[in-house]
Amino acid sequence: MVRQFLRSDSVRHSRLGKGRRKLLKWRRPRGRHSKIRRHRFSYPVMPAVGYGVPRKDSGKIKGLNPILIHNVNELERASKGSILIIARIGSKKREEVIKKAKELNLPISNIHKEKS
Repeated sequence: MVRQFLRSDSVRHSRLGKGRRKLLKWRRPRGRHSKIRRHRFSYPVMPAVGYGVPRKDSGKIKGLNPILIHNVNELERASKGSILIIARIGSKKREEVIKKAKELNLPISNIHKEKS
């Protein structure tokens, strides 16, 4: 589970992200009296080395190795332990890649459910 680090006073002010998920970005506290910067007990924690993802899992999507796909021929590189990311290509070629990937039972990370 990835820990969510909140900006200092983001629960207090809307301009810092209260109720506005897009603005909830981590910014390092630099104030002289900042309790978060001083790592005071019962205050939110700051990002540190120990909170990272294990190195063997780093760069993976849902536990699978991502592979960037530009055309149907590049699907040969994919294996069972990989997940596909379709590059910015036209809709005709994109449909061919999706169709071929479904035949090979390969997961694709950046396709969305079509409207029924």
